[in-house]
Amino acid sequence: MNNAIFKLVAPLETINGSASDISGTVSFDPENPAATTGKIIVAAESLTVPNPLQKEHMHSANWLDAAKYPEITFEAKSFANVTTATNVTTADVTGTFTLHGVSKEMTAPVSLTYLKDKLGDRLPNLKGDLLVIRAHFSINRENFNIQKGQNLDKVSTNIDLTLNIAGACAR
Repeated sequence: MNNAIFKLVAPLETINGSASDISGTVSFDPENPAATTGKIIVAAESLTVPNPLQKEHMHSANWLDAAKYPEITFEAKSFANVTTATNVTTADVTGTFTLHGVSKEMTAPVSLTYLKDKLGDRLPNLKGDLLVIRAHFSINRENFNIQKGQNLDKVSTNIDLTLNIAGACAR
């Protein structure tokens, strides 16, 4: 299952959560992985935490304002330091990360595993290839105008993000 995991570690509290409504398109050529482009979209409403009140606050106009800003996106522009061993490509991807209506260019490490003819292993009765994308990076919520300087004891400024996405190219 595709997911995004987030973690905030503040002095009084650690918050762990996830998002499951992830979509997008990625153009990947195993013969030229450095030319990879794409856009990943996470529905802000799909972000969840175990505490229902925290989830309500997180989606509210005071924090993410999920009603006004329904998507969190990353659009890949370029790949650098590209290395491929067997079917795994690692690189530093630079692109535009958009959260809470604010877009920032950033670079993050990414791993792309190309699994030729393995779509049927994940989705029976389908033929094609899989591309598994994994990334781990951090953002600063204040850079995205989310409660600057507020609630620092309970909600960390830095947010660790982990993405695990499997995409398919059916034939």
